[in-house]
Amino acid sequence: MERKQRLNLDDLRSGVDSGEIDTVAVAITDMQGRLQGKRVHAQYFIDEVAHHGTEGCNYLLAVDIDMNTVRGYEMSSWDTGYGDFVMTPDFSTLHRVAWQPGTVGLLCDLSTVDGQPVAPSPRQILRRQVDRLADQGMVAMAGTELEFIVFHDTYEAAWQGGYRGLTPANLYNVDYSMLGTARVEPLLRRIRNDMTSAGMTVESAKGECNLGQHEIAFKYRDALGTADNHVIYKTGAKEIAAQEGMALTFMAKYDEREGNSCHIHLSFRGTDGSMVMADESDPSGMSALGRAFVAGQLAHARELSLFFAPQINSYKRYVDGSFAPTSIRWGHDNRTIAFRLVGHGPSLRLENRIPGGDVNPYLAIAGIVAAGLDGIDRGLELEPEFTGNGYVSDSPRVPSSMHEALKLWTESDWVRDTFGAEVQDHYANMARVEIAAFGAAVTDWERYRNFERI
Repeated sequence: MERKQRLNLDDLRSGVDSGEIDTVAVAITDMQGRLQGKRVHAQYFIDEVAHHGTEGCNYLLAVDIDMNTVRGYEMSSWDTGYGDFVMTPDFSTLHRVAWQPGTVGLLCDLSTVDGQPVAPSPRQILRRQVDRLADQGMVAMAGTELEFIVFHDTYEAAWQGGYRGLTPANLYNVDYSMLGTARVEPLLRRIRNDMTSAGMTVESAKGECNLGQHEIAFKYRDALGTADNHVIYKTGAKEIAAQEGMALTFMAKYDEREGNSCHIHLSFRGTDGSMVMADESDPSGMSALGRAFVAGQLAHARELSLFFAPQINSYKRYVDGSFAPTSIRWGHDNRTIAFRLVGHGPSLRLENRIPGGDVNPYLAIAGIVAAGLDGIDRGLELEPEFTGNGYVSDSPRVPSSMHEALKLWTESDWVRDTFGAEVQDHYANMARVEIAAFGAAVTDWERYRNFERI
């Protein structure tokens, strides 16, 4: 259940009348999982935007991470004139932005100017899968565990220094360390409290393995709400760090140590609240529906890799013995494999350990829901659980590169049937753009290796 801090339109009107609120941050989530939009004067928002929405250039879903216009997207190009789409506020997402004075924020859904939903919009992709699930009398409950690395450097200093020689907030492994986390507690405390003000239920903060690495955990909720909270938190954490003269990164693999993960916990429930996945009389702890749900994850994990690992850098995280999975198997409380079954009875859920901190939560959760639905619809049989060390097994493997993931995605009839040709082609083009950009870049690794010695 959401906390009292979530706002409604009447709260916004009252805040504007009292002078407490003067700005509304209106945003969508782009392909890369970033918030994009505009800050609207609050009175104008109430008078106009609240009723009619606002506009944004449709290139927001057709650019690379540097905001370069690129070829290959059907929805947006020079040939079609780079027109607008409509950003329609979803007032269920209206929240306080405590880290920006006088500001509230909300997320929008996208439609074309003639009122058609924008199919490749990440929020629309998840909505479609949630609606399919509702048609079968179920809802998806999800939680994301997002890790990041904190540095005692500003974002500007990091940029100007080429991201070399940065000082991590901790100089040794602080996994579960109370002393180590106390070093950055002023920052973590501010993030926790400001996210609570935004209506999220914060559970805890803990240190992680890499130098300066930490995680703040939030209570699970419905799938769309979890994805909304994820992107608000991720942007807010960066803004708060910047205000504190620090920087933090969610990139999947910052260095050769442990990467930033984003484990996603997810389960299906009946719309009446029934625990449709659990059956404690079965040795697995799962019902037939629960077993089919997990079987669907195993069946589709490889072809969904672009949704779980959306950047070139993502694939460098999959290293044996690193707590990032390389084998696609399932098991009870086993952190060496891709799918970890945890909890029992009402708390039973499946943890997908494939995504990293760079994941777009809407796309990843949509993929998990769709795979589970397919397993249920087809009554897939679940293979025996895996025990032991998945890193030394002969299991099917998580794709090792974006090239491999792109091939699996584009050749999948199931992807095309499930998400639609427009979505399949759109995200295939995103991968091709990233691969081409990386292929054209000259890296530090090449200079160090070749400058003198070749």
